[in-house]
Amino acid sequence: MTLLTTWPDSGPGTVLDRTSDPERIAAALAPLGVRYEQWPVRDGLPPGAGAEAVLAAYAGEVEALTAQEEFRTVDVVSLHPDGSPDWADRARAAREKFLAEHTHEDDDEVRFFVSGAGVFYLHAGGVVHAVLCEKGDLLGVPKGTTHWFDMGTRPSFTAIRFFHEEDGWIGTFTGSEIAGRFPGFDTLMAGHAGADA
Repeated sequence: MTLLTTWPDSGPGTVLDRTSDPERIAAALAPLGVRYEQWPVRDGLPPGAGAEAVLAAYAGEVEALTAQEEFRTVDVVSLHPDGSPDWADRARAAREKFLAEHTHEDDDEVRFFVSGAGVFYLHAGGVVHAVLCEKGDLLGVPKGTTHWFDMGTRPSFTAIRFFHEEDGWIGTFTGSEIAGRFPGFDTLMAGHAGADA
């Protein structure tokens, strides 16, 4: 279940909004041009399912969104604990890359969570919206929106990514340390059960 938490960008001392109600989440994000949807979940896909199986399971939704938004590239990104000796180092490096505040000047950032979870932090209009996305959630962050992403200290997710540009993910980092001032993925997940509905 999605969780939206909103704070002033001065810090997390005051919670302006906290909800897991999909309609309230969509209404809060709409003024930013953020696309938020929930797609039907396809049971039977294991957490580490390959890209071909994932795209086949969601073929109808992917085709419809690709046609509507004229996406040129669709792929699957997956990061799950795999027991390899270097997994912790790979997970830490991936997390650090996306945890820094950035924008995308040439493309939207559109993700559908097939499994697992992650948090998008949207910094706009003097506030920070933390959108904890889980299985079944689609989030589209418009190009130019200042944001960061946290997958937690033990990342475990599979997501379908949509791109208008064939170059894929290109971030322009702001150099701000704002991400370090707000609760991370692990903290938000721990408090998830107490959200207002």
